[in-house]
Amino acid sequence: MKPLQLSVDNIAKAIFTVNRHAKTALNPSFLYLLKKKAIEKLLAEGKAKKVGLHFSRNPKYSQQQSDVLVAVGDYYFHIPPTKQDFAVLPHLGALNDSYRNPPARMPLSEAKAILIAYTGLNEPLERAPKRATKPVFRRLGDRY
Repeated sequence: MKPLQLSVDNIAKAIFTVNRHAKTALNPSFLYLLKKKAIEKLLAEGKAKKVGLHFSRNPKYSQQQSDVLVAVGDYYFHIPPTKQDFAVLPHLGALNDSYRNPPARMPLSEAKAILIAYTGLNEPLERAPKRATKPVFRRLGDRY
């Protein structure tokens, strides 16, 4: 495997790939955690910038909700807001459907490897599924 390049552009492509796969994954929690930790680290290092607040497309419990729009290179992502974000960031209104992130061709395994190397997170081990035991049929009144 080729060595991983941890440039801002590669990290943004990796976040984009992980985010796209997380939307349809059976267990997306680790993928979303990778996205969150990578964006937080980019923000802390000054390599990403919070642009503003957008109304959420799928708010919880049918109430209005906002997400923070974060710019990482040429890509834009949404993360949950903090209380401070509401006081500092401008509200941009509804989501603009005319803008799309640039297409990125990157395998999920490579994207995960880049984000794991960047954030230092470890992927949780998959547990073996429990084997189903066959039912034991007893006559009515029989004891165990």
